[in-house]
Amino acid sequence: MIANLLNILANMEEPACETFKGMEHYVVKDAPPSVYYVPDYITEADEAYLLQQVHKAPKTKWTQLKDRRLQNWGGLPHPKGMLAEKLPEWLQKYAEKISALNVFSGKTANHVLVNEYNPGQGIMPHEDGPLYYPTISTISLGSHTVLDFYRPISSSQTDVAQTEESRYLLSLLVRPRSLLVLQNEMYQNVLHGIQGVVQDTLTDRVANLSLASASAGDSLTRGTRVSLTIRHVPKMLKAALLLGRK
Repeated sequence: MIANLLNILANMEEPACETFKGMEHYVVKDAPPSVYYVPDYITEADEAYLLQQVHKAPKTKWTQLKDRRLQNWGGLPHPKGMLAEKLPEWLQKYAEKISALNVFSGKTANHVLVNEYNPGQGIMPHEDGPLYYPTISTISLGSHTVLDFYRPISSSQTDVAQTEESRYLLSLLVRPRSLLVLQNEMYQNVLHGIQGVVQDTLTDRVANLSLASASAGDSLTRGTRVSLTIRHVPKMLKAALLLGRK
């Protein structure tokens, strides 16, 4: 689906990396199909610019949750669709660049969720659900994290204890300035989460060690990470419909 990444990136006005060897180098081979990890997708200057824009947002744009805070851009997600709003220019630029990789089958990303994780903060295993096109694309800023993947709880295995440990599949090391793309099976049939820890000790269950320039046994201390999760919402709503009006 993104086999033409090399040519697309080479033609961008501001290329993410100096050299791309071909998209086959960014497939995570030790994971289920449709996992792509591109290190240094953006430059340090891009990263600094994006972090500046995130922190320039008005306080009212932040939603404080128990373990992190977030910004929602592009519209109000709703089970029946999304009440669309225009993305700001600083996000629209990256939404278009990622959409040009054809990860949304010709559609343009129209929603960005900005999450800020301080050291020790994480998120429980979850799925993003059917509201979105079945692709997650994430640019990471500021710090690494380790993303863990789990099988969902099975309703047919009632005689076996289904703990997170027993359902664990693999992990991915996500470096700052990288792009991670999850599609199809990894979006629809697998849960993803982040442990609330300050330090990560990598194991051979981290499927993208070589792509992320890391080795089993490495210990990495987390800083504050900001993630830009860029997605496409196929179904749009008008305000009147959302409010239950004709």
